[in-house]
Amino acid sequence: MYFPMSIPSSPIASVDRALLLILLMKESGPISVKSASEHLGVAPSTAHRLLNALMHRGFAAQDHERRYRLGPALVERHSERYTVQALRQSARSALMVLSQEVGETVQLMVLTEGNIQFIDGIESTKTLRVGMRVGDKMPAFVSAGGKAILALFSNAELEDLYRQGIPAWSTSRIDSLKTLKREMTKVRRAEFGSNFEEMEEGVVGLGVAVTDPDGHPVAAITTATPSIRFDRNNIPSHVAALQTAAAAISEELQELQQAQ
Repeated sequence: MYFPMSIPSSPIASVDRALLLILLMKESGPISVKSASEHLGVAPSTAHRLLNALMHRGFAAQDHERRYRLGPALVERHSERYTVQALRQSARSALMVLSQEVGETVQLMVLTEGNIQFIDGIESTKTLRVGMRVGDKMPAFVSAGGKAILALFSNAELEDLYRQGIPAWSTSRIDSLKTLKREMTKVRRAEFGSNFEEMEEGVVGLGVAVTDPDGHPVAAITTATPSIRFDRNNIPSHVAALQTAAAAISEELQELQQAQ
């Protein structure tokens, strides 16, 4: 949607422009400084100041590509937009297909503050397998799925999420915000999260985020394989299966949202 600049001017032009940017982000999703300046018909420096002002009050936030989107003052925590029941219902069919394709335990999780919580899954039928952990909570940065969710946060959002510091976890390689940000950069490039015995010894996990119709992370799905028989050559096929499943869940969520 385009909001023409020929509409009557507000008595306070800067407020009017800021409101137009909020409407633009709501309608179009993440925007760059360039697109904001073109939309308003102002210099990039002016658009940048307006966007930073919106960020200061929580009306905008930057994603990992340094684009601007609606901030926490306008959008509820995305993982809380759907009930656990709705997420389970939307994911069940995709989890079943994923489980059959990879032959390993697959799980669904959500972010709760700085932790992930397992809410559903399907356990592998193999004799040597990773058990399901429905209901368990742990720091998001030790889980492949948790990393996939966190990678969609900006550095500022990560700092806010872990403003009390990085909690200790005996098998984790991440022990500071600096190492967390560095790891999230790798996850963004790879487009999936991985956990090589970081959550617990003997388990390797791969994970991708599940996004809502607006592209925000609401959950993650993972595969869990005993490290003793994990084959790195299987990573591409497992990641592809995870991405297909995540897309199917996102589509189910979109249909659910449209039905409401």
